[in-house]
Amino acid sequence: MKTVPIRIWLSYATLAVGLALLPFLVGFTAGNAWVRILDFALLYVMLALGLNIVVGFAGLLDLGYIAFYAVGAYVYALLASEQFGLHLPVWIILPLGALLACFFGALLGAPTLKLRGDYLAIVTLGFGEIVRLFLNNLDRPVNVTNGPQGINLIDPVSMAGHSLNQGFDLFGTHFGGVFGYYYLFLLALLAVIFICVRLENSRIGRAWVAIREDEIAAQAMGINTRNIKLLAFAMGASFGGVAGGLFAGFQGFVSPESFTLMESVMVLCMVVLGGMGHIPGVILGAVLLTITPELLREGITPLQYQIFGRVVVDPENFRMVLFGLALILVMLLRPAGIWPSKRRKQELDVHE
Repeated sequence: MKTVPIRIWLSYATLAVGLALLPFLVGFTAGNAWVRILDFALLYVMLALGLNIVVGFAGLLDLGYIAFYAVGAYVYALLASEQFGLHLPVWIILPLGALLACFFGALLGAPTLKLRGDYLAIVTLGFGEIVRLFLNNLDRPVNVTNGPQGINLIDPVSMAGHSLNQGFDLFGTHFGGVFGYYYLFLLALLAVIFICVRLENSRIGRAWVAIREDEIAAQAMGINTRNIKLLAFAMGASFGGVAGGLFAGFQGFVSPESFTLMESVMVLCMVVLGGMGHIPGVILGAVLLTITPELLREGITPLQYQIFGRVVVDPENFRMVLFGLALILVMLLRPAGIWPSKRRKQELDVHE
């Protein structure tokens, strides 16, 4: 039996301690607003890992992935708010959201089995917009989703009868709800990472890679490409459903405007920028694309005041310009992503 070197265990222990102390370090140095940004970063990492199954492992371009995020969020919002008068516990709602998102993932995958590339991207884009418009207009003749006004007063996540919104006291200091949500999201993310690693090293994961490289050859080798592709859509969608449910409980409000095409594009950029098919790379890409824009947002306005004495360019527009330029440079200089898998890097080197 192969023993794990002690330096590996030390690395894991250091990482665990760092993740446990991170919100306190960020909260004391930058404020609770940045702890909230960390919470959203964890949610986006979950979304990126789910999309990585479809795009990175199976090679199926999906531009409507945010629809599954919306499904999970609205399941939580409808079952834990005054909209229907139901206030079910989170441990019932999250599995229901994951199952429903999984169903919609298979529903999307079934008619697109023979599509690839641009055609698949257009169909999935349309699916994402259909879900958003459906939620936006499902307020008549029977009001289900409250239409464009969204659903508010959503129950926060509660554990053992304690609402995470209330925060907690530690060593005589009160810490807000964003700290509790950080640890909940971190536990959920660790479970998602564990599942992704197990899938990557399984027969199913190898079948996904075979389909990504050459679907005809994979079929000739006896792989049931139909079922394997459907499984990729369903598994990826279920992660999006879980992340959507956690988002609804954390935010306390959902509306169709939170699930636009730009959100799908952003999650796809996280996967491509970090390194498609490489779990650590996808995590890095999601963290960078969540935190870097916020850093730019805070830095652009003071910089303009120092140089020009006033705001010349809207910070939001300038931030997106810099963001786009950064993406272009990364794709030119590191086409496999910032942290690509060894297999992906070898493929690109061979093609070059």
